[in-house]
Amino acid sequence: MMYRMFTLAIAVACTAAPALAQQTERPCAQRNDVLAQLKDQYDEKPVGVGMTENGAVIELTTSESGTWSLVLSFPNGRSCLMATGESWEQAPAKLGTEIRF
Repeated sequence: MMYRMFTLAIAVACTAAPALAQQTERPCAQRNDVLAQLKDQYDEKPVGVGMTENGAVIELTTSESGTWSLVLSFPNGRSCLMATGESWEQAPAKLGTEIRF
């Protein structure tokens, strides 16, 4: 799992501004770039979204193979990869609910 986070961090840093490539904390870039990397490398798509008290948006992306990522997007357009993993299992949705993006 740590290897997956590291390879995704490298991919995000390579598509982001050079200053982000020197970043030592979480991999961050523009939201569209982060989501494009997750889709291209892991076939992950957003499945859940929520807003934090400070106006940031948290998104969960998953793939049919079981990989998952948690992305935090700030009002200024910057998005950071907060966590990644494997073996995601989707719980059954309640009838009459739909996630919209």
